[in-house]
Amino acid sequence: MKIPEIKKYGDPVLKQKSALVTEFDKELRGLIILMKDFMYTNRGIGLAAPQLGISKRVIVADTGEGFRAFVNPKIIWSQGKQREEEGCLSIPGIRLEIKRANEIVLEGFDNKFEPVQTGALGIFARVLQHEIDHLDGILIVDRIPKKRLKTIRDELAVIKRDAVALSREQAAGLEGVEAEKVPCLLLKMNQKS
Repeated sequence: MKIPEIKKYGDPVLKQKSALVTEFDKELRGLIILMKDFMYTNRGIGLAAPQLGISKRVIVADTGEGFRAFVNPKIIWSQGKQREEEGCLSIPGIRLEIKRANEIVLEGFDNKFEPVQTGALGIFARVLQHEIDHLDGILIVDRIPKKRLKTIRDELAVIKRDAVALSREQAAGLEGVEAEKVPCLLLKMNQKS
């Protein structure tokens, strides 16, 4: 067992629809803390659980207004349009112009497991939509025209090749971190995933 890492383009978990969270417990709190740490360590402004190989509907974000976590998030209203460049920790080095709603209302549960309904505008709305896309197996490369996709095909092939090579190394047991060095909570959480 090893500490999770950011899954890269080409990893099958990124194309799967994530499962609804049904158990709101200390393991879920541990996942949220882990995601928060990974997001900040990797200088991201958002992260979805599938990006760590955990197929659960959990996202975290911080666009400068403070840390937020959402469990089972769902967009219930949207309005307006914005078109801006986006990057993704799972597709390093690639930035793409993506069209999104400018305003959204999201419902779900917060990091205290309380029901929440949150309005978001601008960059915060964009980040939440991006992370919810991850929960549905949608990447930014799925939201661009095929003509544009062809122009980055070689870069994507390199990212995918590296992700496959890393998966093979891990399958061969070259994980690099001994299980006894990983916190017990993290081990339990990964075993359930």
